Amino acid sequence: MINADLHCHSVISDGTLTPEELAQRAKVKGVNLWALTDHDDIGGQARAAAAAAAVGLDYLTGVEVSVSFLHQTVHIVGLGFDASNVALCLGLTQTRSGRAQRARDMAEDLARVGIKDTFEGAKKYAGNPDLISRTHFARFLVATGVCKDTQEVFRKFLTEGKPGYVQHRWATLKEAVTWITQAGGMAVVAHPARYKFSANEEFALFTEFKGLGGAGVEVVTGSHSTAEAAAYADIALEFALAASRGSDFHSPQESRVDLGDLPALPENLTPVWALLQDRIQRAVPVRQP
Repeated sequence: MINADLHCHSVISDGTLTPEELAQRAKVKGVNLWALTDHDDIGGQARAAAAAAAVGLDYLTGVEVSVSFLHQTVHIVGLGFDASNVALCLGLTQTRSGRAQRARDMAEDLARVGIKDTFEGAKKYAGNPDLISRTHFARFLVATGVCKDTQEVFRKFLTEGKPGYVQHRWATLKEAVTWITQAGGMAVVAHPARYKFSANEEFALFTEFKGLGGAGVEVVTGSHSTAEAAAYADIALEFALAASRGSDFHSPQESRVDLGDLPALPENLTPVWALLQDRIQRAVPVRQP
C-alpha cells in the first residue's frame, strides 16, 4: 500500500515546520508519496521537492486554495501542477493580497473586546508576512495566556459570530479549479465534512466542482471520522471523483493526526495518485551507509 500524505502545511503559510523538516518527518513516519499544500502560496514548492528527493520521497506539487462558495470558505487542494504556471502564480498572488487587511481588521475587532496588539503578535508567528492567518492569531493568544489552546481560541474568538472573525472574499470555485487544471494539476475538495452545508448545498458544491473540471475529494483526512470518511467515499463514487488522503498536518503540538498516520483509502475508490503518475517527481533511493 502507498502511504500517501497529500495535505500538510509549512512555515510558508500556517505550519510551524520548514519544508525540509516536514519532508524528514514524513520519511520517518513511513510516508511514500508526499505533497506540501500551503495556503494560497507555492513559494515552498522548490524547497519541498528538493527535500523530498534528498530523503527518498516521491513528491507531488501541492497548494490549498481558499474559495468563497455560498457564503462559506471552502478549500480546494491542487496536486501535480506546474508550479511555474503564470496564471496560477498570479491567481494565488491575488488571493493572498487581501489577507493583510483582513488581519488588521481582525486585530481591531479583538481590541474592541479588550485584547490588544494582536496584529503585531500574530505577525511574529507568521513565517510569511503575506499570509497572516487565524492560526497565527490563535498561537499568539495561547502564548499570552488568553486561551489554553488554539481550539479554545477558535471557539471563543475566530469563528463566525465571534469577536475577531472577519469574512474575506477568496477566489471563486471556478477560478481555483481553472488555475489548477490549466496548470496541469488535479483539483480536490479538501476535508468536506468541515463545511456546514445543507445536503442541497453540498450537492451544489460537488455538482459545480465536477462541472468545472474538479476531479478529486479528500476521503481520509485528519479531520474526518470513520463515518465521515465512509460518507465521502460514497460521494466520490456518486460523482466519479478520485479519492485523496492527507493529514492536514500543521504542527507537532497542534495537529490531531501526524503525517502518514491515517487509515487506508477504501479499496473500491480510485486514488488520486493513480491518475497523477506522470506528475509524480520520483525520488532516487537513498543509499544507506
